Amino acid sequence: MLININPVLSPELLFHLRSMGHGEKLILADANFPANTSNDKVIRLDGVGIKEAASAILSVFPLDSFIVTQGGSPALRMEVDDQPDELTETHKEFIDVVKNVSGENWKVGSISRQNFYEEAKKAYCIVTTTDARPFGCFVLTKGVILPDGKVWS
Repeated sequence: MLININPVLSPELLFHLRSMGHGEKLILADANFPANTSNDKVIRLDGVGIKEAASAILSVFPLDSFIVTQGGSPALRMEVDDQPDELTETHKEFIDVVKNVSGENWKVGSISRQNFYEEAKKAYCIVTTTDARPFGCFVLTKGVILPDGKVWS
């Protein structure tokens, strides 16, 4: 065990989070997402839901503020098919985690299911959970940590 490191963050996941560079994307996926056919780097978090996984990951993962300056969001939720504005319970939990862990100013954007699948193919890695609720898939883009340990904003 480590001090101040959420135990959900397995050694494998910590390695990949640390290995990622600025602007690289992490997919946080529900149990139904076809992770292994979408990407070669899949990290399983068995017995963990989206809320717990997002809380743990965002406790060490800076979000990319550059995307915001370009009119986008470093945190995206998969849209419900034919109902892009609908927020599922999983979406609401994820939005709350982003605001509580990363800060109130972060906005969670959205991405269609088909575009999400394309992003998953290009992502640095996919983290799968055993959360079985539909449309519980998210994209997180990594930001920059400065030499003094502060997050670039």
